[in-house]
Amino acid sequence: MKNFRLFLLVSFLLALSFSAFAKSKQVKTEVKDANGKSVGWAMIRPAGSGVEVNLSLNDMPAGEHAVHFHEVAKCDAPDFKSAGSHFNPDNKHHGLKNPDGPHAGDMENFTVNAKGKAHVKILNKNVNLGDDSHSLFSNGGTAIVIHAKADDMQNDPSGNSGDRIACGLITK
Repeated sequence: MKNFRLFLLVSFLLALSFSAFAKSKQVKTEVKDANGKSVGWAMIRPAGSGVEVNLSLNDMPAGEHAVHFHEVAKCDAPDFKSAGSHFNPDNKHHGLKNPDGPHAGDMENFTVNAKGKAHVKILNKNVNLGDDSHSLFSNGGTAIVIHAKADDMQNDPSGNSGDRIACGLITK
């Protein structure tokens, strides 16, 4: 009986430790537009072997937009080109519909409503918040970039998604 109680106590403490560890692995990043104005947040948390991205945005142009993870943790306005190319540790071609793709940083499009707001959840199974080559923390971090237009999901290098209009840093 004493061993069973000890087992239960150890199991409970391990569960608490794992829960705290899992919560500490989520990342919340402020997303800013080309003028440096905050347009919302991206909350990124583990989901299975990938991540779940919860976007909460405002004051954005209405319509369908692309969102990608980019390879450099820099968001220098006004064009955000400092964020580099799409995060692509496997050197694949762009696009979720491309038979030779996708980049690890490619994600589904999302829609901003007529009031300039978007609250969406996007899953990305090709990246993680761990310590390997697919981690969004690789090489000092990455960036989440929102584009002016929708991604066509197949054309290199960015699916004809247009200018980069908002950006947020993803770092530890």
